[in-house]
Amino acid sequence: MMATYVRNWLLEVLGNEETRPARTAPTPEHDRNGFHLNATDTARSPALITIITTVLNGEKFLESTLLSVIAQKSRAPVKYIVVDGGSSDGTLDVIKKYAYAIDHWISEPDQGIYDAMNKGWQLAGENSFILFLGAGDKILTLPAVHHLSGDEVVFGRVFFNGKHPFVCRAGFLLRITNTLHHQALLVHKKLQHSPPFDTQFRTYADFDFNQRLLKKKVTFVHSPDFSAYALPGGFSGRFNVAESLRVVKKNFGFIHAAFGYFYHLYSLALKNLRWIKQQLWRN
Repeated sequence: MMATYVRNWLLEVLGNEETRPARTAPTPEHDRNGFHLNATDTARSPALITIITTVLNGEKFLESTLLSVIAQKSRAPVKYIVVDGGSSDGTLDVIKKYAYAIDHWISEPDQGIYDAMNKGWQLAGENSFILFLGAGDKILTLPAVHHLSGDEVVFGRVFFNGKHPFVCRAGFLLRITNTLHHQALLVHKKLQHSPPFDTQFRTYADFDFNQRLLKKKVTFVHSPDFSAYALPGGFSGRFNVAESLRVVKKNFGFIHAAFGYFYHLYSLALKNLRWIKQQLWRN
């Protein structure tokens, strides 16, 4: 068993995993929205993408996020929800300025970002593919809704600084470290009707949710037509190794957590080597 873990880990780290392409057209077994045909499908409302922004005192960054969503509304069936945590700056003024493009917004105190995200999840329609953006994040491109399946989680590319995107993966590596970013992640509400984020995790509740979906054997599919921008230094950029390993141990046990620890050491070593190389080139 240990040999299998080592083999899978090496394949992931060396980038040999083949990524499944996103579905490009509905099959005969699916309706036009990508759902498996059954007796209840005729009662479904049309599928849509629900984008949820959680914000607290994000006046300086929120407008760019709103504008990116508004641009998508003209191209895709998008519903937009904003959950404000009771901001004391000019955030509400920004929200009200663009209220015509926001389908629902609330402003009230919460218990942290994942509590706010749970509120947004509750507000989303039952036939929604749900996506989360923080203030300062931007949606760049969305996959066509009729190419999506509610039985799958769809992920894309996330850009931070520079032109090279973060390489998202959803195979074995997701068992030991956070390989997906919520800015380019679509999860259908049918996969989790109740609020999905465990608020005991202050930084990695979304990682915990992704791992729980993986444990349920939900298929993760990459879409080349899906991309987003994540604000550098935002909440997603925080790093908490101890909590990350607690998530892994909770969902996949001690052995995976140990592999996660050594993977973090490996990643840190690579980062330091790159920095040393840059310094040598400068000199």
